[in-house]
Amino acid sequence: MSSDLSWPSEATLPTSRASSDVSCRRVNSAAERADHHAMRQRIFVDEQAIFTESDLDGHDRDGSALAINGYCDGIAAGTVRLFVLDEAGGIWQGDRLAVLSTYRLRGLGGPLVNAAVATAAVLGGTAMTAHIQPTNVRFFERLGWSSRGGREIYAGLVHQPMTIVLPDPGEASATLRRLADGVNARDL
Repeated sequence: MSSDLSWPSEATLPTSRASSDVSCRRVNSAAERADHHAMRQRIFVDEQAIFTESDLDGHDRDGSALAINGYCDGIAAGTVRLFVLDEAGGIWQGDRLAVLSTYRLRGLGGPLVNAAVATAAVLGGTAMTAHIQPTNVRFFERLGWSSRGGREIYAGLVHQPMTIVLPDPGEASATLRRLADGVNARDL
């Protein structure tokens, strides 16, 4: 896996959005990055109180995390980040999945997770791990994830480590294009 985290041409996502309910795109602008951080602040600090002042960490400060925002009818409604955990082994970590409360029943979570998985695959990853809050384990299992070991404390709360084998890069690229163009959540 290359240590270059640039966005390869085969994974270039359209900048415009079709008139579908749900779309997911990699964060590319300062405004999109501000939306990403604002959604995380609202969920992990204000709503869930997992962090006291900010959930930003070294991955945010050093630029090693990639961010993907999800949109419902063109409105930034959710986000997820991912970063290389083990470059030699091709292992990525999915992290900070957040969907604003008013959009949680709109079907955005699955596409955000799928976009993170596909992004890691296109960038040369072989597997992705994540620390999942127990109430969300079933959701991740439906997306093809498996539990890995017992529950542990992560960010001060009980989480279940989970993992997924990444798809081949061609399939992942097609997934990214489809999610960027927009999908109807009812069709997922």
